[in-house]
Amino acid sequence: MQRIVVLNPKGGSGKTTIAINLASHFSLQGQRTVLIDHDPQASAARWLRMRQPGQPAIHLIAAFERDARVTRTFQLRVPDGTERVIVDTPAAIQAHDMPELTRTADKILVPVLPSDFDIHACSRCIQNLLLVAKVRRDDHRLGIIANRVRRNTLIYHSLSRFLGTLAIPIVATLRDSQAYVRAAAQGLGLAEMKPYQVADDLAQWQPLLEWLQLPGRHSDRSDGAGSFGGDLTPQFRLA
Repeated sequence: MQRIVVLNPKGGSGKTTIAINLASHFSLQGQRTVLIDHDPQASAARWLRMRQPGQPAIHLIAAFERDARVTRTFQLRVPDGTERVIVDTPAAIQAHDMPELTRTADKILVPVLPSDFDIHACSRCIQNLLLVAKVRRDDHRLGIIANRVRRNTLIYHSLSRFLGTLAIPIVATLRDSQAYVRAAAQGLGLAEMKPYQVADDLAQWQPLLEWLQLPGRHSDRSDGAGSFGGDLTPQFRLA
């Protein structure tokens, strides 16, 4: 079973869009897929409830809900036979909550938008993942997604330069496309749309899907190898 956590404390970075499209892709491949929605806005849960009976099944765990009748562990249990678990985390997550969300993650995806505010937020997020959550670069679990990108813009080039300083792989660069909006409104993922409508967008997902297949490893060591490795506070500004 592979657990994929989509995380960025900055709201509006596209976490839910990435999470639901991953869940759609894996379920379409015939894999038993679980979508865990931690976000109180429940966007992933609403998307899942829009799906029709004939679509590939995705099991929902509404982690944002609390049920006093059962233990938290029981509420978050994953059904036997699950092959992929996609975790959509909430916005404004605190650094001290990151270890619990990422400890059992096989892959951690951090989406970042091409804006000055988002670049700064990404810097803090990566710092907390490395220093607080003790995610090590050499575990090959952590990847960045440049999201809603419009190439040949000044801020995109600023984002590219900043991401190049992190020594963490950019596993996908996704363009700003209305295809995501149209798909979500129908309870679909891109992979379930008509191919001619989303061919360019799907091609941008291939590097991400290939990276998710690469082996990673967990490590509880705290010998400094996972340190932040210098001052990564972004120095780039909008021109």
